[in-house]
Amino acid sequence: MFTATLLANPTRANLDRATVESLRDAWAGGEARWLNPGIAAEFPLAVIPENRWAVWEGLQGLGVDLVVQVSDGRRKTMLLADMDSTMIGQECIDELGDKAGFGPRIAAITARAMNGELNFDAALTERVGLMKGLPVSVIAEVLAERITYTPGGATLIAAMKANGGYAALVSGGFTAFTGPVAAHLGFDENRANVLIEDGGKLTGEVALPILGREAKVQALHEITARLGLTAADVIAVGDGANDLGMLGVAGAGVALHAKPSVAAQCDIRINHGDLTALLYLQGYAADDFA
Repeated sequence: MFTATLLANPTRANLDRATVESLRDAWAGGEARWLNPGIAAEFPLAVIPENRWAVWEGLQGLGVDLVVQVSDGRRKTMLLADMDSTMIGQECIDELGDKAGFGPRIAAITARAMNGELNFDAALTERVGLMKGLPVSVIAEVLAERITYTPGGATLIAAMKANGGYAALVSGGFTAFTGPVAAHLGFDENRANVLIEDGGKLTGEVALPILGREAKVQALHEITARLGLTAADVIAVGDGANDLGMLGVAGAGVALHAKPSVAAQCDIRINHGDLTALLYLQGYAADDFA
């Protein structure tokens, strides 16, 4: 059996009954279940419809996401999440670069790296090099003044942990940011790159080895092995090319507001919903949220 889930942005709550039921009828699905009125609904399917992606495209124009997945095992035990532009609304390295006076240059490199156009390690090394001499105190300023949290993140983590889940934050960014972000949102652990500092200033170097695409996959395997889980027990979420590895290995890989080249390689694409979409995808109703 399969489950079709329709999702709208909670701030718009524009998912109407006619849309859900007309699709259910067209696909000969089972009884529709509303997970949150106006925001999320699901219904069972015997097979995956051949016109799935054509319907997905049409619903995108209405501001509605559509996900079709295997019903068995869709409730996961572990969350593995990217940080920049996923759990938070910014790219931390871009914000630091702006403070260093290289904002547009660093942002352009970041965009190309996240779209898979540049080697991640080389792009990170180049961007960090431009921040040589920047006072370490600037990191705290960026955290306080520029970082915003993606809606639904804390709810996602709290609900999964309330149901015995585990949450890990894995980032190609820096521990100086993942530590505070993980603590704020309730993650159980975090992994990222380490910025080298000397005398209260950044040296323009990052500790080796660099945590990139393969390191995120390695984190998935290491953490699941430690917890006695398998990759099938994981729901992973990210937006960039360096997330594709873990999104492909996880039982459910969610491309959240992802770059087009990244989303095109993922079956689960959330372009309109927020992070609570990951709960609805697992069959949680709004009443189940912690």
